[in-house]
Amino acid sequence: MAFVKNTVFSADDCSGLNYSSCPFPRACSLTNAGSLPTPCRSRPSVSVRASGNVSQLPSSHIAKVSSVAALEQLKNSSLNRYTKEKSSILVLGLSVHNAPVEMREKLAIPEAEWPRAIAELCELPHIEEAGVLSTCNRMEIYVVALSWHRGVREVTEWMTKASGIPIGDLRQHLFILRDRDATQHLLRVASGLDSLVLGEGQILAQVKQVYKVGQTAVGFGRNLTGLLKQAITAGKRVRSETSIAAGAVSVSSAAVELAAMKLNNFDFSHARVLIIGAGKMSKLLVKHLLSKGCNKMVVVNRTEQRVLDLQEEFPEADLLFQPLSAMLECTGNADLVFTSTASDSPLFFKESVEKLPPAGAGANGVRHFIDISVPRNVSACVGEVNNTRLYNVDDLKEVVAANKEERRRKAMEAQVIIEEELRNFEAWRDSLETVPTIKKLRAYAENIRINELDKCLSKMGEDLPKKNKKLVEDLSRGIVNKLLHGPMTHLRCDGTDSRTVSETLENMQALERMFNLKSDLSSFEQQLRAKTEKLQQ
Repeated sequence: MAFVKNTVFSADDCSGLNYSSCPFPRACSLTNAGSLPTPCRSRPSVSVRASGNVSQLPSSHIAKVSSVAALEQLKNSSLNRYTKEKSSILVLGLSVHNAPVEMREKLAIPEAEWPRAIAELCELPHIEEAGVLSTCNRMEIYVVALSWHRGVREVTEWMTKASGIPIGDLRQHLFILRDRDATQHLLRVASGLDSLVLGEGQILAQVKQVYKVGQTAVGFGRNLTGLLKQAITAGKRVRSETSIAAGAVSVSSAAVELAAMKLNNFDFSHARVLIIGAGKMSKLLVKHLLSKGCNKMVVVNRTEQRVLDLQEEFPEADLLFQPLSAMLECTGNADLVFTSTASDSPLFFKESVEKLPPAGAGANGVRHFIDISVPRNVSACVGEVNNTRLYNVDDLKEVVAANKEERRRKAMEAQVIIEEELRNFEAWRDSLETVPTIKKLRAYAENIRINELDKCLSKMGEDLPKKNKKLVEDLSRGIVNKLLHGPMTHLRCDGTDSRTVSETLENMQALERMFNLKSDLSSFEQQLRAKTEKLQQ
């Protein structure tokens, strides 16, 4: 794979780790990439017959004919390396490390829309499986693609169409990782190594939610299911076996720390604090504000029950519920405003904030908005209002920049576990290659058993008692099962040991030669054919 020289990732947290497949150096930026790379081997030309002039067809039909031609070429070329390899695992996305919140919010996909997005992605010609991870700090698309470079092009075009971001602008910030690097990236994400706040725990819960949603989504298949399981395992191990979680903070706690930094000598015990929203992020805001001595908070939310639940969980806090209709009035009475809702459009605009009374003397007459939502709840123009300061999730970098060395040391501890889980996933994925051979060997033996059983029973006559027939049939099954036990044992592998996987694959190839089990089409070629037939319908 030819990678573009200029990358979009910062490798601050990877310096000195010396691990062989760091996602950052190999992250592929699309900046100035032009057309996506294609393999250098020559391909035989493919002609697609159509009645009439193809140029006169509608654009959608021309695109369809082009896709069919590409798949036919991929399937028929004996020199094509893709027909001899597994599908590729890809991740394409934007994160807080390389894309501003203004762009991330345009690509953000609410959790309720993940199944729809997965279904749309799997309708693309070269995409077999898909998954979506969309949080306040990242928006990432994970896919299993029959052809990695065509998959990249199709997903990139889908992202452009879904967000309305021009392809040129998207290329400046999009990162692309493939196979081992894509796998390692997700393991790092689940472990909190790629988070803005190293080791924060909320991202693991979000990865678990991707897995949960995927179980009911059409297009979230075996490969991504296995990958997400491995990522969750890695995330749990890193937090339980290293010190990365010791003193780790969340986005919400970083927001509270940012407020403390910006409001010098601010007395939180007498602060007029307003929280918009009562979800998970707001729950953490309450927790960390309490640790700063802030006991009285106003919480604006659509329903009161969420606020009552928070009050029950934090009995030491004095939480006052207000409905959304009272939001502006409550803001006028607040010095510090935190926003964390799932709204897909801003709640505050310049015109409405300008009409608010000034903040109190305790905040030096300056009202601070700290918006940790993506999409943002506070319009950027609010920052232009006199005596108003506006911060969003990207401003939290200032809070975490101070402990860079400590972050690097903790990342080194966790990377050992990441590498172990990475090898385990690769071994598991390799072990899947034996499944077709196991089925074919079982079918081959069963076919022989049935044929020989029929011959035996026909010679024994029709008057043979049913009890005796069953005894003979059970005998034939027992013989076959005992004969297959050895070969089957050497074909089965749980994927936890790469050496065992290698031996298992050698056994598989030997059995295929012995019993002539090699099918006319590989499973990969069968996938290509299925996609081609689907496009032609």
